[in-house]
Amino acid sequence: MSGSDPSIRPLTVRNIHYTVNGLQLLSNVSLEFPSDGAITIVGANGAGKTLLLRICHGLLTPSQGQVHWSNPSRALKAGVQSMVFQRPVMLRRSAKENILFAMRACHVPANELSWRLNEALSNAKLSEMADRPARKLSGGEQQRLALARCLALQPEVLFLDEPTAHLDPVSISHVEELILLLADQGCQIVMVTHDLAQARRLGDYTLFMHEGKAEEFAETETFFNQPKSSVLSAFLKGKTFNYD
Repeated sequence: MSGSDPSIRPLTVRNIHYTVNGLQLLSNVSLEFPSDGAITIVGANGAGKTLLLRICHGLLTPSQGQVHWSNPSRALKAGVQSMVFQRPVMLRRSAKENILFAMRACHVPANELSWRLNEALSNAKLSEMADRPARKLSGGEQQRLALARCLALQPEVLFLDEPTAHLDPVSISHVEELILLLADQGCQIVMVTHDLAQARRLGDYTLFMHEGKAEEFAETETFFNQPKSSVLSAFLKGKTFNYD
């Protein structure tokens, strides 16, 4: 990224509402994310975490409100801001071809394809699996491949929707290592997780979603140790919420 093409960060959401068939799923969500640092999003099922993530990434259009990037035109360029889902999308081709396809689609210069590919596979511990069909890989390997694609694209912001759900502890550790590597390389992570310990490990800031609203947002240490709202305090103590 050159000085003539400034960062897309920070991201601001203003008065976001999202309604489906008369049911309001997000209500008046307004946040200004910091320019740097990983953000973890927690809350009960149905609180609106994934909806907010998809709206921020541009997969869904809010019923009302705005998503604003600091550099909107750059934010629309392929690969500048990316998303990895709980169940990653794998193309019907080899692991390495999944990465190459993404890089070509995002117009990565031809002279950078090889070294970016090899570096991404190596960091994801997938070099020996480069020629295997991506859809034949285990769940943990597929998630690492999805993150390897992001490593190769070098996005400025990466949205992650429960990337370690249903994975075994070893796979979770590998995925977290990749997330931290992306963060170390300057990518801002915005991640939904149900694992509060993981939110503490990975997040510089944490957001609590409750009943479709942004209930509380703070630096992670303050969030967990000094919650301001009674509902967050109850959630951290294990209270179960049902939004049906």
